Amino acid sequence: MTRLIWAVLALWFGGAAPALAGDPPALANASPQEKSRLEPLIKGAMAEGQLSYWDVVIQPETNEALTAAFLKRYGLPSSFKVNYTLTSSSGMVTRLDQELGADRVTIDVAAIASLPWVYKHVAAGQVIAYDSPELAHYSHAIAAGLAKAGAFAFNGAYTFVPLWNSENLPFKGTAWKDVLGAVPEGRSSFGDSSKSETLLETYYALRPVLGREYFEGIAKMKPNYLVRSEQIASRLVSGEDQMAIFGSTGRAYQFNQRGAALKFIFPSEGVVLLPQETFTLKGSPHPNAARLWIDFILSDEGQKILVEKEALISGRDGFTSPIPDYAPGIDSLKLVPVDWSKVTPEDLQKSRAEWTSIFTP
Repeated sequence: MTRLIWAVLALWFGGAAPALAGDPPALANASPQEKSRLEPLIKGAMAEGQLSYWDVVIQPETNEALTAAFLKRYGLPSSFKVNYTLTSSSGMVTRLDQELGADRVTIDVAAIASLPWVYKHVAAGQVIAYDSPELAHYSHAIAAGLAKAGAFAFNGAYTFVPLWNSENLPFKGTAWKDVLGAVPEGRSSFGDSSKSETLLETYYALRPVLGREYFEGIAKMKPNYLVRSEQIASRLVSGEDQMAIFGSTGRAYQFNQRGAALKFIFPSEGVVLLPQETFTLKGSPHPNAARLWIDFILSDEGQKILVEKEALISGRDGFTSPIPDYAPGIDSLKLVPVDWSKVTPEDLQKSRAEWTSIFTP
């Protein structure tokens, strides 16, 4: 009977029946309790027919791989649409605040590395409480305040670190301080914290560790102020810049896969971990599909796709990274400690003002 139901549902909503007309993989080996939880979600997602997902890191090619695996996992038809938008962190925050303020939410699932923003909106009841079974595998992240039981976890984390092209720069430094004066004026890039939430949070966390004088030294290098990590890495490959002071290991991995020779360090003073929290908003137009997407993206299968393609750092307990050089385990990194749950918008506003007083993008 179950097979017949799935076959009829798939054909009704415009797709082919699941392979062998059997249960989709998510149900095939599920416990009776998990089946009873998933079946109405899958049926509801089929009726919804689509999902709107916004992210600030995941590239279109990665989204294609995630979408294909997502549809297969839950037996959703090929007509089901994952409407994906890649944006900047500031663009994401602006859009989410606008939709929530107008009470006209169109985004089902968002993922952004801005814990202060997420904690604020959880407290305001604007992030839906969803106790995904996958959250049980994020106990260490929850204990560290990087995820919240019953609410959200990160689909992957990243850091901004010194990045350079080894074909034209024989940099041998191991610390943030070694970056000062490492390249001529105008031949480096630096993340524009006036336009990016995640770059601002990195500055906020590093400021007590490195001191104002350090960043004044960076300003004297007359860096090019950039936001998008793809552009930052691309300018290194083209030779426009010799060093990215806030570069992405994930972009290094992707460009090196295509023949580049980008290198980076995890500085000895520590790195700022930016966990991409993924959550669904109150008023989501496709709540069933949203919950399934969160289940999938936090699963071992979803994490492997994200790490292999984006070099994101997984927060899943016991996860073995397939590319540890680019995406090492969290326990192997020296992290700059920050209690993001206590960081206020006023704290970040003050930090942005100081950054602007030092730099002139």
